[in-house]
Amino acid sequence: MMKYRFSLFVFCCLLVSLPSFAEDGYRLWLRYDPIADQAVRTRYQAALKNVLMEGDSPTLVAAREELMEGLRGLLDTNVPFNPAVQDGTLLVGTLQTLAPVGELNLEKPLRQVGDEGYLIFTTKLKRRNVTVVAANTDVGVLYGCFHLLRLLQTHQPLQNLNLQETPKLDLRVLNHWDNLDRSVERGYAGASLWKWHLLPDYLDPRYREYARANASVGINGTVLNNVNANALILTEEFLPRVAALANVFRPYGIKVYLSARFSAPIEIGGLKTADPLDPQVQQWWKKKVDEIYGYIPDFGGFLVKANSEGQPGPQNYNRSHAEGANLLADALAPHGGVVMWRAFVYSNEEPEDRAKQAYNEFVPLDGKFRDNVLVQVKNGAIDFQPREPFHPLFGAMPNTPLMMEFQITQEYTGQSTNLFYQMPLYKETLDADTYAKGKGSTVAKVVDGTLEGHRLTGVAGVSNIGDDRNWTGHPFAQSNWYGYGRLAWDHALTSEQIADEWLRMTFSNDEAFVKPVSDMMIASREIVVDYMTPLGLHHLMGWSHHYGPGPWVTDKPRADWTATYYHQADSNGIGFDRTKTGSDALAQYFPPVQEQWGDPKTCPEEFLLWFHHLPWDYTTKSGRSLWDELCHRYYAGADSVAWMQDVWQQQKSKVDADRFQHVATLLDIQKKEAIWWRNACVLYFQQFSRRPIPDGLEKPDRPLSYYESLEFHARPGN
Repeated sequence: MMKYRFSLFVFCCLLVSLPSFAEDGYRLWLRYDPIADQAVRTRYQAALKNVLMEGDSPTLVAAREELMEGLRGLLDTNVPFNPAVQDGTLLVGTLQTLAPVGELNLEKPLRQVGDEGYLIFTTKLKRRNVTVVAANTDVGVLYGCFHLLRLLQTHQPLQNLNLQETPKLDLRVLNHWDNLDRSVERGYAGASLWKWHLLPDYLDPRYREYARANASVGINGTVLNNVNANALILTEEFLPRVAALANVFRPYGIKVYLSARFSAPIEIGGLKTADPLDPQVQQWWKKKVDEIYGYIPDFGGFLVKANSEGQPGPQNYNRSHAEGANLLADALAPHGGVVMWRAFVYSNEEPEDRAKQAYNEFVPLDGKFRDNVLVQVKNGAIDFQPREPFHPLFGAMPNTPLMMEFQITQEYTGQSTNLFYQMPLYKETLDADTYAKGKGSTVAKVVDGTLEGHRLTGVAGVSNIGDDRNWTGHPFAQSNWYGYGRLAWDHALTSEQIADEWLRMTFSNDEAFVKPVSDMMIASREIVVDYMTPLGLHHLMGWSHHYGPGPWVTDKPRADWTATYYHQADSNGIGFDRTKTGSDALAQYFPPVQEQWGDPKTCPEEFLLWFHHLPWDYTTKSGRSLWDELCHRYYAGADSVAWMQDVWQQQKSKVDADRFQHVATLLDIQKKEAIWWRNACVLYFQQFSRRPIPDGLEKPDRPLSYYESLEFHARPGN
């Protein structure tokens, strides 16, 4: 007996002496630690004394578990789940599960929120103050529970609530560029989450955590594999593994999609052709789709990259993109599946400006796609640059649903070492006016279907998620995953609102922390643009790996894979002439846009060198020559990283030590990389301008040859 007591004593002492787990970012924004402000916590405890929630579907069970964990953690007390209505009851459910409660009159307001929307409101029931989370469907209830917890996490008042939420887009999808060997193309956060070699038998707990995080921001679909697809994903070897993931994700409202390789009928089907008009090919895809739905009854459909960067496609058989997409759409239609057909197409043999090629290929096909096809269009016409004008396809295909494609992973925007908050980039694109139907025809209205009345709408985000402990490599890169989901749900949200939410949920509600760090996040996009690609320059990144500056990159297999193709610097000036005197890519936009952007004097300076080749002594809006302005932008961008460092250092007492040091170290790296970008680009372009670096700006301490000689053999994501 004494031995047992001694062992128990030692065990308890060990528990007391064990260090608490460090903050490592694993919990993302779903941190349910006790609310530090006692007054706020007390108010919430009074407002949420018990929960009445019926139903036992997998989705409602997930919602109940989330509420239990969230309320217990945030309120630092057990909130009982029982059927008694009292002052401070939280009523949660659908019209059916809440019907026994009575007196809520939910029928009419719920008609307004659709299948995924929800209501959160306070009311009196039997003279008792209650809070209600109600939806038409179980997944709507789940989304509503996450929203309620977000209100608590961000210390929002619960009195007089009257929220009605409906997603503005139907398909809110992540695109994983993950390969079957767990490498990730353009991935900077470790290996792929999907452990194909262990599936379907072992389900990593991170799969559920991934689903929770996505559901918390309303993401409802995931494409598991790279757009540069391997046809093996469609075989009996992999489909049970895909089904195992789908089973984990389903309770959280997430459908699984797959990238389909167009030549799969040849590679895994034994056919001699993949011609979309060949009856054997059509039958093969029909049988394959039927097989997939046998494994995954709610399979979402296919994402396809075809006839782009060497990928096979319908043009191999002199067929159009519409004929290729319709082949798959017809196979999917009986099951309710969709095709997301990427418009990212360009050919090295095509003499046209690369910025024009997608428009040239797809506009003639407007109205020729099946009803269950969305054409997936990148935000800009080149390739996910730190800044691009909106893609001219938006507004130019009124009879075809266009699905926005953003890149969350930071291929061209600093990879895993640069803090680059992307919401200002996304908002700049979504808020841009196409003038397709006159003033106010924004890109957002094209994408959400309101401009042309499309039934099917969607947005895709190229994932930045890997198996790093904090999911995204850079701690602040989590904000881009979070923000993408929030904008996919409601594109009317501002960058500031999203940054505020994320900071409060991820770090602290301390106003002295939130305001300066939010300002830093908002400014980060413009800072990176300035030290990488100011004044509309683009695609200056290093060859292949896209890490760091490479304005000298030339003589590669494709002209449009080089930097010199885009900046066209010479002794006369710099910039790509896309006006009538050049490639005339500007003609693909509607007349009011052409008029504004076609004149250097009225063209926004952020797009100046995107559309114009201008002399080095051209006078910019600052009054400086183009050369001097270019130098000042590069230097201002690099100098502003030091400001970001100062802002972060001032937060040391407000942030846990591990995450503080992680971000501080990455900002140190970003500062070095910003100076590297500045020096390399200014020295390179100086060869052509033949002008001195303006007085007052520090001269680079190394020659251009040093920067040109740098090689990088271990960059991830290549």
